[in-house]
Amino acid sequence: MKPIPLCWRIVLVRPRNPLNIGAAARALANFGLRELVVVKPYGPVWQETRSAVGAEEILKSARAVEKLEEAIGDANWVVGTTTGSRRTLDRHLIPLTDFARWLRRRKARGRAALLFGSEKTGLSNEHLSYCHGLVRIPTAAHCPSMNLGQAVALFCYELARSGALSVPLPAPKVDRSQPANAQSLEHVLERAARVLGHAGYFKPKTRASQLIKLRRFLLDLGLSSNDARVLGGVLAQVEWKIESAGG
Repeated sequence: MKPIPLCWRIVLVRPRNPLNIGAAARALANFGLRELVVVKPYGPVWQETRSAVGAEEILKSARAVEKLEEAIGDANWVVGTTTGSRRTLDRHLIPLTDFARWLRRRKARGRAALLFGSEKTGLSNEHLSYCHGLVRIPTAAHCPSMNLGQAVALFCYELARSGALSVPLPAPKVDRSQPANAQSLEHVLERAARVLGHAGYFKPKTRASQLIKLRRFLLDLGLSSNDARVLGGVLAQVEWKIESAGG
């Protein structure tokens, strides 16, 4: 089975239990992953996180960031994990057993981020809007949620078993055929939002939900790095024209 050339980063969003962070770090070490990022951890939890046997280096090098965008900015692929039981989703949930097949069909390569939500609320709709795909563990309907550390371990195992792990990537080189990373897409979205704002597209009460839909639309386009650069340039020219005309 041909390996999938992806270098994975595990991202925990607002975890609340230090033991779960330690268990997640241990799971990374068990299956050969190295990069852990924690988004806006509950202060005392991050400070009290214990060393996990065999995963001290992962915890030592783990980054804590304030915003999800900081954790996924350079990722070409962003994948969210969810049971789907807490949210009304209009997207297909990929069973974990089909995850590698889904990646291969899309010829995924480059840097990838796998998101896990907090133990209490999971990933929000806004978090999910950054994701190219949503994956679920096929658990029993009467008890769909798993412990965070266990869920991370299952995903790490499946990535290793299915050949979806790659060696760490070297320093990034310019490859305009690569899928646009999250930071590039967010720049396009911000510029598009300004242009649409000038055109009166947004309504104050629905602006946030409309931006989520626009982000999803950009993801579904499957833009390459070059596509995002060109589209950003087009929108910049439109924005300049509107502003110079006093719009």
